[in-house]
Amino acid sequence: MSESPTIAVAHLGCEKNRIDTEHMLGLLVEAGYAVDTDEEMADYAIVNTCSFIQSAREESVRTLVELAEANKKIIITGCMAQHFQEQLLEELPEAVALVGTGDYHKIVDVIKRVESGERVTEVSQEPTYIADETTPRYRTTTEGVAYLRIAEGCDYRCAFCIIPHLRGNQRSRSIESIVAEAHRLAAEGVKELILISQITTNYGTDLYGKPKLVELLQELGKVDVPWIRMHYAYPTGLTPEVIAAIRDTDNILPYLDLPLQHSHPEVLRAMNRPWQGRVNDAIIERLKAELPDAVLRTTLIVGFPGETEAHFEHLCAFIERHEFDHVGVFTFSAEEGTAAYHLPDPVPQDVMDARRDRIMALQQPISLRNNQKQIGKTVRVLIEQENPGTGQLIGRSARFSPDVDGLVYIQPNPADGQPASARLGTMALVQITDADPYDLYGHLVTVQNLLNVPQTTKF
Repeated sequence: MSESPTIAVAHLGCEKNRIDTEHMLGLLVEAGYAVDTDEEMADYAIVNTCSFIQSAREESVRTLVELAEANKKIIITGCMAQHFQEQLLEELPEAVALVGTGDYHKIVDVIKRVESGERVTEVSQEPTYIADETTPRYRTTTEGVAYLRIAEGCDYRCAFCIIPHLRGNQRSRSIESIVAEAHRLAAEGVKELILISQITTNYGTDLYGKPKLVELLQELGKVDVPWIRMHYAYPTGLTPEVIAAIRDTDNILPYLDLPLQHSHPEVLRAMNRPWQGRVNDAIIERLKAELPDAVLRTTLIVGFPGETEAHFEHLCAFIERHEFDHVGVFTFSAEEGTAAYHLPDPVPQDVMDARRDRIMALQQPISLRNNQKQIGKTVRVLIEQENPGTGQLIGRSARFSPDVDGLVYIQPNPADGQPASARLGTMALVQITDADPYDLYGHLVTVQNLLNVPQTTKF
């Protein structure tokens, strides 16, 4: 019997892609394949690609070209495989297989077919698959964190977004399936679960006939994990009932990631988001009133076709008025297959860049003020890194989501000058002593299992 090939896996793109990668790793390991991160030594290189915007595609293409130049046999999975299957097969003879976003669970069969000499294309025209709690998974995050996918795909058709084309319509997992996986992750020692889907506030609509986020949060409140964080909460779905569930469920963090994209009603109509323009101001004020400790993050697009200086000034005033804790800004990327691709009045790239830079400059002092409010507080920090040279510990407070927000740097204790000591993946109590626009700084007070720390506040 011939020896199984070795396989290296490279992950690019968002946390949805990361979960797909983790399931492929789990399936390959279960099937007995040797899996590594060293493409040089592997027989096959799986590249899980991103195709959301131009810059993401460029990164994916660079990775593929580098592997092709090294004469690697490449299996292209993910969004670029879904998006550009014919072009990829034509331009990359080193590609031995393409696997779409709804087909990653077939990866073991794909490897077997490739081994028999077949050049495989496994790309469902309309992705419908979503993994459940029974699908093997090998986590690639730090040991204290796990992403938990509650739904896949999207039923909205925002003019700038290609996600429905790449990942299909919304399909939710059952509450029972999600909670079962959450319990298993908690038993593995995970301290933070991050709920992801394209529109978390629409969770369950396809499965139950109406949104079921409230019921899901209440059930997840029974899971023995200190922090549960939501990503991608559309403002229209933050009903009084959802807000109450966030407020009243101990382990649900009042961290709201609101993908608002813009503030001006005319731009929002052009983006095919007219419903949002009516509620931005009102719902943000309501959130602040009902969740006074809430951390608010938003993402914005500048330079959408037709965006005027007046539209942009409206957005600047909106940012200054609401003082978000975290803001991400993207310049518009024209994506073939979206409604915005053919819109007139494009904004020149240099203007888009200048607008992005101005928003970030406006946001910096706001973020600094919000971070400085943490000085003097003792907060829980999930320890995720240790500098081997200095012994400095690095983690995140509940205010910061992985990869997109800041970090907490833990300095030597001022009493003895000794480096802090805590195990990776555990919770620590840290007194915050300083802040900059992005990060917090402090020293260790004590380290315990969170269950032994009095929980007087979610932060």
